[in-house]
Formats: sequence, structure tokens, C-alpha cells
Amino acid sequence: MHIIRSTCFSLRMKILFLPIFSFLLLNLLLSPNIHAEDSLEDVKKSAEQGDAEAQFRLGVMYENGEGVPENDRTAVQWYLKAAEQGIAEAQYNLGLMYDNGEGVPENDRTAVQWYLKAAEQGIAPAQYNLGVMYANGEGVPENDRTAVQWYLKAAEQGIAPAQYNLGVMYANGEGVPENDRTAVQWYLKAAEQGAASAQFNLGNMYSNGEGVAENDRTAIQWYLKAAEQGNAEAQYNLGVMYANGEGVPENDRTAVQWYLKAAEQGAASAQYNLGVMFYYGEGVPKDNVQAYAWISIAVAQGNNDSWKNAKETVADSMTRDEIAKAQKLSDDLWKAFVSTR
Repeated sequence: MHIIRSTCFSLRMKILFLPIFSFLLLNLLLSPNIHAEDSLEDVKKSAEQGDAEAQFRLGVMYENGEGVPENDRTAVQWYLKAAEQGIAEAQYNLGLMYDNGEGVPENDRTAVQWYLKAAEQGIAPAQYNLGVMYANGEGVPENDRTAVQWYLKAAEQGIAPAQYNLGVMYANGEGVPENDRTAVQWYLKAAEQGAASAQFNLGNMYSNGEGVAENDRTAIQWYLKAAEQGNAEAQYNLGVMYANGEGVPENDRTAVQWYLKAAEQGAASAQYNLGVMFYYGEGVPKDNVQAYAWISIAVAQGNNDSWKNAKETVADSMTRDEIAKAQKLSDDLWKAFVSTR
């Protein structure tokens, strides 16, 4: 039986995620009565007298443990005072605290309320988070059109995750008419800021000729950028393209290197292809033990009949001792993979 390799991923990754950062003190516009060199007592005094920026600053200090013991509940109290006086950064941080359940019980509806107040004042991360909340139906009814509106506001201020998510929405026709050209434009903006998922999706668009002219060489360039940041799907696609000589000279050794990187992250198709390379001795010395082990791990992750057949084909050319050795190697590889998840 001839064992056939798997081919490229053509999926578009959809990763809607929340930023984990807060506005820090460096983003605060200090009032004439609050100076960076002010003591904690001075800041507290101003905050207790109702100075909103001092209240926000004190919230940041308690959240980050700057000059005071870290205390999220106290941070929330001071953020609330500042937020009620219209400090947009405090409104955003308060939204984060409710979103993450830090210092208060987790409450998506309350998080949305504070994000909205900050977003309406132009705070880009709040606009992005609102987009996520509407896209996922967290704290509000799910609404892709509203999500797109908030992503757009954040994207126009340069927030890379918002640019990436807009690309996904246009590529999939969610909340907007499907438009691959517009998707490419937003992926590009995010990719140029280093967003690995956008780089991977941009590689897919060039590989498939969606929204741009098909160009394997350009696809390779974007896959490489994503792969170097640890994107397993991009690493796998690079392996396929080097194995097939698409956009680059055919090079089995380089294909094996990229398959291995993806396989070690748990990409089943990469594990399978790596096993195939060992079986045929392409890019590596022929090694049925390695072939059996890697294909076994791939089979364990998915119900693929062709992979199961390949595993049986490899086993037919092995001794009992070799199979036992391969099974142990497979178990060891699987344990190493699981331990890193």
C-alpha cells in the first residue's frame, strides 16, 4: 500500500480573545495638582478630596502593587470613584476587573457597561473588548454587526487584534457581506504589527488566491513569519510547501524540520506527515520505529481511516520487537506532548 501525505491547511483561524493588559500610569494625563514625584500620602489626600485622576492613579497603584500592597478590591473601589467622574481609563480598567473577576465577582453585563462608557470616549482597547463581547454574546446578545462596528473603531486606532478579527469577519461574511479583498487588507494591517494568526491567514489567502492573486512565494513569506512565532498551522503548511516544492525549491530536510516543530505542538497532520517522511526515508534516514510512533500519535488524535491504514502498513514491515519499541516511543512522545498542553 502506498502511503499518501496530508496536504495544506486551508482553514482561516478564528481566535477572538481579550487583551490582558490594563492602562498603566504612563497613560494618565496628570492634573496640575498631581505630579509623578508625589508621595503616596499626597496621592491619597488628593484622591480622598475627590480628584478623579488621583483616584485613578491610586487604583492603578493598588492593582499593580506599586508602593502599596497589591489589592484588587481596593483598586476597584478607586477605579469606581474615578470612573463615575468620567475618567475613561478608569472605566476601561473597571470593565476589565468585572470581566476577569478581579476584586469583584465576574460579571459580563457590568463589564460591558463600563467598556461602553470608555469606548464612547475613544478608548481603543475598550472598543475592541466590546467587539469581542458582542461577537461571543458575553454580557449582551450576540450581534456580529455590532461587533464589526466596534472592531472597526478599534482597528482604525491601530489595535492589531481588532484588525485581525475584522479580517476574519469579512472573510467569513459575519456581520458584513463576505469580501476577501477587504479581509486581506485587514489581515495585512495586523500582520505588519506582528500578529501571527493574521500572518498565517494572509499566507492562506495568497496560497488559495482569495482576495489576492495566487502567489505561493508570498504565501511562504507570511507562513514563515507566523511559524517563527510558533504558529503550528503555519509550521505545518511550510512543511507541506517544502515537501512539494511550492513557492520554494523542494527540500525534504527542511520539510521535516517544520513538520517536527508543528508535530511537537500537537498538530496531528504534521505528526502523520512526519511519520510518512520516516517511512519513506525522505529528508531523514528511513526509520520504521519513528514512522510508526508518529503516525500512532496522529491516529490517537483523530478518526482518520487512511491514517489507520498507514499505521497498519508500517506495522506489516516491522518485527514484534520493533513494534514494541515504537509503541514505547509513541507513549513517551504522547506524554511529552500532553505535559506541555
